[in-house]
Amino acid sequence: MNEVFVRTDDNIKIAFNLYSNNREECVLICPGWFMTKDSKPFDDMAEEFSKTFDTAVMDFRGHGRSRGVYTFTSNEVKDLEAVIKYLRPKYKKLYLIGFSLGGALGILYSAQNEDVDKLIAVSAPAEFWKIENRMWHPDAWIPTLFKKFDFVRWLTIRAGSPFGKKVKPIEVVKNIKCPTLFIAGSKDPTVLPWHTEKLFKEALCKKRFELFQNCRHAEDLFMEERGKFMKLCLKFLKES
Repeated sequence: MNEVFVRTDDNIKIAFNLYSNNREECVLICPGWFMTKDSKPFDDMAEEFSKTFDTAVMDFRGHGRSRGVYTFTSNEVKDLEAVIKYLRPKYKKLYLIGFSLGGALGILYSAQNEDVDKLIAVSAPAEFWKIENRMWHPDAWIPTLFKKFDFVRWLTIRAGSPFGKKVKPIEVVKNIKCPTLFIAGSKDPTVLPWHTEKLFKEALCKKRFELFQNCRHAEDLFMEERGKFMKLCLKFLKES
């Protein structure tokens, strides 16, 4: 694994880990708010995907080894653009998998560009201001406490204002041309499943929707049902 740095159009340094085995296809993994490329769930996930594809996992601005402050989807598409600009010329096919706000960013990017061959959006919100984010609910804090607690990672998070101008994923999802897999957890306390279901219904591309019963939010689906999650994603990415 190599750590790579690129710069965005607004001069923010973005970091990503690249697991390269000289394959022709690459998966780019996009974590959501408060998660980084070096968080254990995404480190483990990158190792799983790298058994089949070259794999990259990135830090959005305001997270981990990237600079700047996080703007909750107002500016982070620029981060994706910078990483994809680096990766795209190296691969015959490039796949994008985003989690939570990372999934929203995958939708926003793919709606504007046609250089992603397939998209997987996991627990993506239809629009930012309708995210439920019930932090008091046990299904929200228990996974954080017992599975994702990482004090060092928490120290790297730098939040900017959430009030910047935002494009709503639900308003642009119809513009996506590439095949898209929408995934949600039935017990998600942060982005309730209706978000993903609505995005799926509005999409006009070749599409599929999968609801993981009794699973929670974003990377929790991988952590709670690793075998099922990987089998579903790999089948989708491999099929013609």
